[in-house]
Amino acid sequence: MGCRYVILGHSERRQYYGETSATLNKKMAQAFANGLQPIYCVGENLEEREADRHFDVVKTQIEEVIYNLTPAQFARTVIAYEPVWAIGTGKTATAEQAQEIHAYIRTILREKFGAAADETPILYGGSCKPSNAPELFAKEDVDGGLIGGAALKAADFLAIGKGFPQK
Repeated sequence: MGCRYVILGHSERRQYYGETSATLNKKMAQAFANGLQPIYCVGENLEEREADRHFDVVKTQIEEVIYNLTPAQFARTVIAYEPVWAIGTGKTATAEQAQEIHAYIRTILREKFGAAADETPILYGGSCKPSNAPELFAKEDVDGGLIGGAALKAADFLAIGKGFPQK
């Protein structure tokens, strides 16, 4: 097919299709069995964010799936943080909020996988646009973007790419 990556755990799949950690564990196994590199999405909704449960939600999503990987599988995995609370709600995550949760994700990954966590790409997947990409991508633990709607306009997508600094 020519596919290299597969997105698993996307917020829309969790919300509309009821994907659970059990399902995602099976999908991860299938991805690796078929030579695909998974991009595993984590994130909290508005209710969870406002209840100050965002760290717990993200930690559970990682522990229930990513912690089941072997070190070799983990080395091939990309993490994407989706601030579901900021997608289509009129609310926007700041670059500082993105950095805070990305750093937390890296800490959780380090608890299980040690220094390998420092090499794991953590992408930002929350309404990344040409206007906010440079500030987001300048943050230490934001390693790139999982681009959604902005990818529908070639000029916007290219502008986002130009906003990515060489780290």
